[in-house]
Amino acid sequence: MEADYDVAILGAGAAGLAAGLYTTRAMMKTVILEQLGPGGQLLITDEIENYPGFPDGIKGQELAIRMDQQTARFGAESEYTEVIGIEDIEKPVKTVHTDDRDFTAKTIIIATGGAHNKLGVAGEDMLAGRGVSYCAVCDGNFFRGQDVVVVGGGDSAMDEGHYLSGIVKSVTFIHRRDELRATKVLQERAFGNEKVKFLWSHVVEEFRGDEALDRALVKNLKTDEVYEFPMAAAFIYVGFHPNTDYLKDLLELDAGGHICTDINMRTVIPRVYACGDARAQSTRQLGAAVGDGITAALSAYHDLNN
Repeated sequence: MEADYDVAILGAGAAGLAAGLYTTRAMMKTVILEQLGPGGQLLITDEIENYPGFPDGIKGQELAIRMDQQTARFGAESEYTEVIGIEDIEKPVKTVHTDDRDFTAKTIIIATGGAHNKLGVAGEDMLAGRGVSYCAVCDGNFFRGQDVVVVGGGDSAMDEGHYLSGIVKSVTFIHRRDELRATKVLQERAFGNEKVKFLWSHVVEEFRGDEALDRALVKNLKTDEVYEFPMAAAFIYVGFHPNTDYLKDLLELDAGGHICTDINMRTVIPRVYACGDARAQSTRQLGAAVGDGITAALSAYHDLNN
């Protein structure tokens, strides 16, 4: 059976668009399958200051549009549809099932990314990118010298809180328990940091603010007291999940559901690659996702032509 495409790229975030740019410039017939629209996590990032080449920063949505236009310029086809499964993944021609139709390709690059777990409270979506954030490295610098909050008590929360403490005036951890889940060394570092405070046995019930976040409604779980707590920003770290449910019986995944790859983005199955936030050991940074996508595309080109 002849394949419709040389490459099917699943996902149009930064990793997928970067991969598509390289595969199309290498004259590989490419289709990019995306459920919503190009950009992925870029679409919920207001201002980006740590991506090389933009000294004055750039809006996440603007960068997504530029990357999509650049990839399309070289002939990548985009189809907005949801991937629901892959068939014949180990065969020379692989079939990607979507909710619209099937696509066949000689190689597959998986760049379906993932999503931060949300608290699911009022005001969270409305104030996302305007004080509510899921990435301290991305957004911490906007709140230099101000009082911020980190929601969570695991390793990620501790790591990001430590990073923030070098930038902001103070970091208050809001944690639903009266002890942390983070590893001992991270706990000790937090307890020894004079900029770090804790609201034990507390949960956020609502984020509040007119144009931007300036306070949250919090609840003391031991006393049931509910009150407003001021903050310039809230960084939420209650978990992250890769979008890989449809791959559970097809590829090697780690305990968190991330796709296992080698350094060249190859999975255990020939001519199947993974890049960006969907793969294991991703740093979940924009520049790293772009690099992953490029590496996956180069590996795909090499493998298809050898």
